[in-house]
Amino acid sequence: MKDIVQQFFTAGERLEIERHIRAAETRSSGQIVVMAVSSSSRYPDAVLAGSGTLAMLLSLPATIATGSENMWLFLLIFATLFIVMHEVMKRTLFLKRLFVSRREMKGEVEEAAFKAFFQRRVHETTNHTGILLYISLFEHSVRVLADSGIDAKVGSPKWQEIVDMITAGIVERRPAEAICSAVDRCAEILQHHFPSQTDDRNELADAMIIGQ
Repeated sequence: MKDIVQQFFTAGERLEIERHIRAAETRSSGQIVVMAVSSSSRYPDAVLAGSGTLAMLLSLPATIATGSENMWLFLLIFATLFIVMHEVMKRTLFLKRLFVSRREMKGEVEEAAFKAFFQRRVHETTNHTGILLYISLFEHSVRVLADSGIDAKVGSPKWQEIVDMITAGIVERRPAEAICSAVDRCAEILQHHFPSQTDDRNELADAMIIGQ
């Protein structure tokens, strides 16, 4: 299965996003990090549940078709189909999504976003003005995490505006365009509260981060 991040963003689109990040950071003291992942979790429980369900649904008619009532034959067919379906479930996103609740997706995205925020050291800028735009494509979900210096001055409605902007772009299959617009909007917000200073330096890499 081709990584869905690569399907959503061409090399040219990633370069365009990075250009917008660099331009945004010249307008304020903020540091913007954009990270896109295929999925925030492998959802192993969903894979197991889906594999078992599909194997059961297929093994019953397969056993009946043989004309045998042998339980061992049924178990052999079930075990074989379970192994096959397990591989299918791992690679087929729409099937996996059937066995994952929205609540579980929300929790996994939030956990992964916070983990990325600290792993990518977005919280370590001098004036605590880092922002992470975290995009998880499987879940069609976005999180905006701002460091304490920004969060103290910018209310959550502003970040929800950014989330809605990118989420709409994912659904409409124009994520790169939406992210560029979101980065520009972040620049406007930051410029108001944190105008650029002569001693500003680029503390976080501008390259778009691609994850699994």
